[in-house]
Amino acid sequence: MTARAIWKGELKLDSTRVPVKLYAAVKDQTVRFHILDEKSRTRVKQHMVEAGSGKEVTKNEEIQKGFEIEPGTFVILDKAELEKLAPEASREIEIIQFVPPQGIPPEYYDRPYYLGPDGDQAAYFAFAEALKNKEKEGVARWVMRKQRYVGALRAEDDHLMLFTLRHAEEVLSARDLPRPAGRASDKKELTMAKQLVEMLSGEFDPKEYKDEYRQRVMEFVEKKAKGHKPRLHLVKTKRKTTSLDKVLSKSIETLKKKRAA
Repeated sequence: MTARAIWKGELKLDSTRVPVKLYAAVKDQTVRFHILDEKSRTRVKQHMVEAGSGKEVTKNEEIQKGFEIEPGTFVILDKAELEKLAPEASREIEIIQFVPPQGIPPEYYDRPYYLGPDGDQAAYFAFAEALKNKEKEGVARWVMRKQRYVGALRAEDDHLMLFTLRHAEEVLSARDLPRPAGRASDKKELTMAKQLVEMLSGEFDPKEYKDEYRQRVMEFVEKKAKGHKPRLHLVKTKRKTTSLDKVLSKSIETLKKKRAA
C-alpha cells in the first residue's frame, strides 16, 4: 500500500527552507462495533436532543457552541468569532531550537508522523544527515488544519520524523503522585531484582507485542461469520502474593526453565 501525504509544508530554519510532505506514522486498529436494533438488525442512528425537554434538534442553524464557565452558565461563541480566534493559516514548520535526544521528557510525546521530501531531495537528505550526525532533536511549531502544534523533529533511518508534543498544561507531574508507603526493599530483594532485569535484557522487537484482544475478537467474528459457534475461553488472572522476594524468586525460576527448554 503506497503511503499518501496528508499535508504539505516547508521546514524553516532561519533563511533555509526545505519542502516536505507529512505522512501518518501510525494507523488506528481499534475494534469498532456498529449499534444495531435487536430485532431488525439494522443500524441505529444517534440524534441530538435538548437535555431538558428531549426535543430533537435537526438543523445546524439551531446549534450553538458554548463554553461552560460554571454549572448551567455558558459563554456563547458563534462561527465568525471562532474563526477569528483560530491561528493564521501557514505552511511553515518553524524550527525554534535544537535539544539533546533526551532533552524532551517522554510524557510530552503525542503522535508521530513521517516527513518526506517534496521535490528538493538533496536539501532534505542533507538536513536529515546533519540532524542525525549532531544527535539533536529540533523543537518546531506549525499550524495545520486550524490548529497550532508544537513538535519534535528527529532523524530516523535517513528520514525525518515529526512528533506532536503535548502542551505543558496537559502533562501531569510525577511530583503530584502520592509518595510510596511501606518499608524499603532489603538487600536480598534488590539483588534478585537486578538479576531479573539482567535476565530480561534484550532488543525490543515490536512484532512480539500485538493487540491480543483485537486478535481474539477478529478470530471470533470470522468463525461466527462462517456459521460456527466458537467457545469463549476466559482469560485467567494470576494469583497475587504480598511477598516481594517470593515473586522475584518465582520469576527468576520461570525464566531459567524457559531458557533451559
